[in-house]
Amino acid sequence: MNELRQQKALKEMHERQRQEIDVMRRQQEEAYAALYNANEQKVTLEQQISEIELYVKDNEDKLARNKHQLEALQADCDRIQQERDVAIREAAELHEKNRQGVFAPSEALNTKFSLIELQQATQDFDPMLKVGEGGFGSVYKGFLRNTTVAIKLLHPESMQGQSEFHQEVSNHFCMKTTFSVTRKCDLHWYDNLLTDSLQASVLSTVRHPNLVTLIGTCPEAFGLVYEFFPNGSLEDCLACKNNTPPLTWQTRTRIIGEMCSALIFLHSNKPHAVVHGDLKPDNILLDANYSSKLGDFGISRLLIQTNTCSTTLYRTTNPRGTFSYMDPEFLTTGELTPLSDVYSLGIIIMRLLTGKQPQRIAEIVEDAIEKENLHSIIDTTAGSWPFIQANQLAHIALRCAELSRRRRPNLTVDVWKVVEPLMKAASMTARPLSCTAPSDDTCIPSYFICPILQETMNDPYIAADGFTYEGEAIRGWLDSGHSTSPMTNLKLEHSLLVPNRALRSAILEWNQREMQ
Repeated sequence: MNELRQQKALKEMHERQRQEIDVMRRQQEEAYAALYNANEQKVTLEQQISEIELYVKDNEDKLARNKHQLEALQADCDRIQQERDVAIREAAELHEKNRQGVFAPSEALNTKFSLIELQQATQDFDPMLKVGEGGFGSVYKGFLRNTTVAIKLLHPESMQGQSEFHQEVSNHFCMKTTFSVTRKCDLHWYDNLLTDSLQASVLSTVRHPNLVTLIGTCPEAFGLVYEFFPNGSLEDCLACKNNTPPLTWQTRTRIIGEMCSALIFLHSNKPHAVVHGDLKPDNILLDANYSSKLGDFGISRLLIQTNTCSTTLYRTTNPRGTFSYMDPEFLTTGELTPLSDVYSLGIIIMRLLTGKQPQRIAEIVEDAIEKENLHSIIDTTAGSWPFIQANQLAHIALRCAELSRRRRPNLTVDVWKVVEPLMKAASMTARPLSCTAPSDDTCIPSYFICPILQETMNDPYIAADGFTYEGEAIRGWLDSGHSTSPMTNLKLEHSLLVPNRALRSAILEWNQREMQ
């Protein structure tokens, strides 16, 4: 009985222990489940914390960038405000001096030359100094006021010659006086200054680097005085006149780009677009460094857009120009538009590419492309023209020379995007003559260099001698007591300086392209 009682007691104790163990096991399982859930929540929270930290860091970076951009914009705003204040002050001073009659009559809208001066400059129009002859007159090389110039003498007995004279003079100065208001740094107050003859004179000195400069006129002899180009016209170089060496493919590519740039400038001129109307190699002149400039604006037109016409055009019943380069629609309709210049540019590109005459050149190029035989018509005298570049130029030239205007490309959107990379590639393979230092890897245009410092200008100013200098350098020259020109050694008529805003913008744009 005692053993039975002990056995019963043991069973009861074992039962209690088993129940306690079951309770502990359930508690352990609950604890494990709670721990697992806690770990899951911890991982989730850690992920959320990481995402929040990345979000905060990204926002901090954006905030820092926005702050930097805001500071840069504020600095630009302050700088432009200062330039505006300085320009307004200079304009007010010049206007006051003009009102008081300080300036001489020779400082009008353009320089006037007498017939005697032109005769002396050309040794009484010596035939040996004749460098060209056109439909309305002759061009002579002359030495005028210590400067080598080209003098275009129109036939006075020709009514067309008289019309050509007045048209070309007005076109040159209309384009030059309206150019400044197209620059980003100029402000609306320039519109009021255009009515003042002195301000128009100042603005007429601002020009595109690839447009010929009209120095002055001689109304009594129907004469136009231009800057002189020792390498003649592009037509002369393509024909190897006077046994000149053929133009290299790098130089030809650069000329294409320069003409494209000049046309974009003319067509985007404000308030009215300008169409050249007679774009051809004879009217593209080359300076000593073989930089090209577009000249002969005798038939160019300012296109005035009206409320009743959505497309700017000029209509004439007597189209003038060179047939092979003229827009077919202009010949048939008499309507001159910017796309007329695009057609002429296409023909010129094909001439530079193939060296062939302009007659039926588009058919020849198109046929060669269709037969995959383009290399057979490329001008080998230009050197080993890279086929990929030649192929791109041939295709864009054919698009420009489409018979239908609607199918021709836009210069800024389509053509320039093709030509600009080709210009850069060409400049990397050969150094043009216009480069300033053989040790540099970058070709700096010669007109970006200050004649005094021989460095790229940051703040160019035009002096009384017509040359552009770095502002600090020319001020130092004048402040040191000099009263003569650093370039010609002639006495300066005055010590006033005019900011060359167009050249400054071009230098800034060039520097930005080089930094990319």
